[in-house]
Amino acid sequence: MLRFYNERRAAVLAARPNAAHRAIARLEEKYEVVVITQNIDDLHERAGSSRVVHVHGEILKARSTARPERIYPLKSPAIELGDRCERGSQLRPDVVWFGEAVRHMDESEMHFSTASKVLAIGTSLSVYPAAGLVAYAPFSAERWFVSPEPQEIPRGYRFLEGTATAVVPPLVEQWLA
Repeated sequence: MLRFYNERRAAVLAARPNAAHRAIARLEEKYEVVVITQNIDDLHERAGSSRVVHVHGEILKARSTARPERIYPLKSPAIELGDRCERGSQLRPDVVWFGEAVRHMDESEMHFSTASKVLAIGTSLSVYPAAGLVAYAPFSAERWFVSPEPQEIPRGYRFLEGTATAVVPPLVEQWLA
């Protein structure tokens, strides 16, 4: 398991933010922006977003196997057997695994419920409870759903078909104009 996540971590470290990540970060020029993501990478932060909530954890961090609330920045790009926290328990990736609680749900629900604009990108809306967050957006909010293929669109959302890199930057330009 550690090797699998070490390989994923190496891929994340080699990846670069795309045009959608950078466009979302630009929204901070005009708006108070909170990015709520199921992604475990740090591409939003590297693109310049200052408030990112990772509901499924962060692959570039480690956590204690005995005390999940003990989270640590990684000192190297790999976690090995025998890497332990100060209390002696094995470190593991700070990633939510099947059957574990999703994080920051109360905070995420609050951000959705007070938003004036919501942009839901690239989700199949099939991984719960995070998929249910779209329902917390106020009906008065401007709500957009972006996906490369048509699917069931959340009630009250407008649909933009295409990849995030193709459709998010023009939408952001409209919002910033």
